[in-house]
Amino acid sequence: MADVAPQSQLIPNLPDDIALQCLARIPRSHHPTLYLVSKSWRSTLTSPALYNTRSLLRTTENFLYLKLRINSTFHWFNCWEMGPRMRIGREFAAAGVVNGKIYVMGGCVVDNWARSMNWAEVFDPVTGLWTALPSPIEVRDKWMHASAVVGGRVYAMADRGGVVYDVEGCQWRSVSKRLDLGWRGRAAVVGGVLYCYDYLGKIRGYDVKEDVWKELRGVDKGLPKFLCGATMVNFDDRLCVVWEGKGSGKEVDIMCAEIQVWRDEDGGLSGNILWSDMILVVPNGASIVQCLAVDL
Repeated sequence: MADVAPQSQLIPNLPDDIALQCLARIPRSHHPTLYLVSKSWRSTLTSPALYNTRSLLRTTENFLYLKLRINSTFHWFNCWEMGPRMRIGREFAAAGVVNGKIYVMGGCVVDNWARSMNWAEVFDPVTGLWTALPSPIEVRDKWMHASAVVGGRVYAMADRGGVVYDVEGCQWRSVSKRLDLGWRGRAAVVGGVLYCYDYLGKIRGYDVKEDVWKELRGVDKGLPKFLCGATMVNFDDRLCVVWEGKGSGKEVDIMCAEIQVWRDEDGGLSGNILWSDMILVVPNGASIVQCLAVDL
């Protein structure tokens, strides 16, 4: 009888399911080194199986991902996968996630009947289907420059004004004039407050209930004036700000600050800078397009 070659194992003398449990407990900061062990390890470390195991073990970590205008992109299991097509092509659209469903508005690349019927769509990951979301004709702006989700409502900002969609009530309305005038650059929502920077380069938060902008106190001395090029993201319920530093003549420093924010007893907003440092050096001419936080 011919000898049967033993099946390859992730870790010798251990079943692969046990080996997967071991690998899932190793922090992702060590994964670049683990990739070098073998092809089977590299395949396992980039697989959905590892992510699912880490989720069950509650060992997932929140990572900040940057998209720069230098051919970089987001990473998800180190590969892209085609998803279901939207009902209409878009660019510069607004988007937000509420109750696990993706809402997309505006940015339609055609200007006809199809655009008017599908100006807003919603994607259900369970069914894998895009569905048209009825919207009033008067809110169908073409290009959207910013969006956010606050309290189950999707805020989508156009060049002039913007709209709010209440998911639970299936209702549309225009954003307040005060929100429209104060929303500048990419914003982030932390604790029900929408943060961005104003024309003086200071961080401010918009209180939806009070319809008022409030300056974030306590961070002026540790941060520059964000006159342009800064973006923000909710990172583990903390405000994470990413901006372009000076760098050398041929390089640009990508800077980052993590800020704990809270409401004061007087109703104001305060913050404490937990850390601030350079996180990346890129070629001169690069610029930040977007950043987001992803659980991996």
